[in-house]
Amino acid sequence: MKRSWQIFWHIVSWICVIAFFASIARYSGKMTPKPIAVIFGLYGIINISVFYVNYLVLIPNFLNRKRYKLFALSIIATLITYGLVKYGFGLIFRDIILDHRKGESVGFWKYFLNSFFITLIFLFLSTVLKFTIDWFLNERVQRDLENQRLSAELSFLKSQINPHFLFNSLNSIYSLAYQKSDTTPEAILKLSEIMRYMLYECNDNQVDLSKELQYLQNYIDLQKIRFGNKAFINFEVLGEVTTQQIVPLMLISFIENAFKHGIANDAQHPINMRINVEEGRLYFFIQNKKHSHNRDAIGGIGLPNVRRRLALLYPGKHNLEIRDEADTYTCQLSLVL
Repeated sequence: MKRSWQIFWHIVSWICVIAFFASIARYSGKMTPKPIAVIFGLYGIINISVFYVNYLVLIPNFLNRKRYKLFALSIIATLITYGLVKYGFGLIFRDIILDHRKGESVGFWKYFLNSFFITLIFLFLSTVLKFTIDWFLNERVQRDLENQRLSAELSFLKSQINPHFLFNSLNSIYSLAYQKSDTTPEAILKLSEIMRYMLYECNDNQVDLSKELQYLQNYIDLQKIRFGNKAFINFEVLGEVTTQQIVPLMLISFIENAFKHGIANDAQHPINMRINVEEGRLYFFIQNKKHSHNRDAIGGIGLPNVRRRLALLYPGKHNLEIRDEADTYTCQLSLVL
């Protein structure tokens, strides 16, 4: 909140408090306008000044800087000073402040002690308010720093996806070009469509699920071109895809790994992929037969990357199960869209 608005709301709050108590005293019939003006107006301003002396001067300069002895001495000095100031005004308005209706007059020490506790209350309230506001401000700063850290981490994770994907895709196209395949131009066109999506559609935090599914289909088509008629892939989408949205590039790592580490040219063991959308959730299933000798046994950045992104972007809203068996590799993922 801007400083001008802070000042405005502070003034409005104090006016409301003073007006509330003054109206109670006025309509109870026990006080006339002059005593109300002195007690709630003049002494109200004095007590409010105590509040802000502590709030704006003593706490920032002494307590926040851990100068505790000076803070304690300044509190004592404030209590004494304001006690004397209030008694001084009491002498000026003796008939209202010091003289009772029965003709008795309040002595210095009795009035000073009463003033001491009232001043202490305002000092306490200002300290509580200051610490409460500082706590909320600190929490907001910490939250902003954490959001910035997470944003930077997500940007880094996302930046890894494009080179990782491009590296794998170029390997596929290189294989086609090496074989002088007639499907090389079509593969390059598919890659161009995929890269266009990754560069221009994935800048938002979420994208339309339909676009993400089309992106996956383009990648699968690219792999089919790579394998020619020897690729056996079952890919189906169940449920109704309408306006749902998903974090972009969340599923591609699973599909990439199926082609990179699995067997796609075995008719008896095709790569099975299924996406089911129902009741605000997405269920993703993929299973592939494993190579007997995996050339990339040390692994890549794909799955660790997607695990981390899931943890950051779908905390408590996803479930990932991976079964790495002797002959097959299975992934099941559910997301709350």
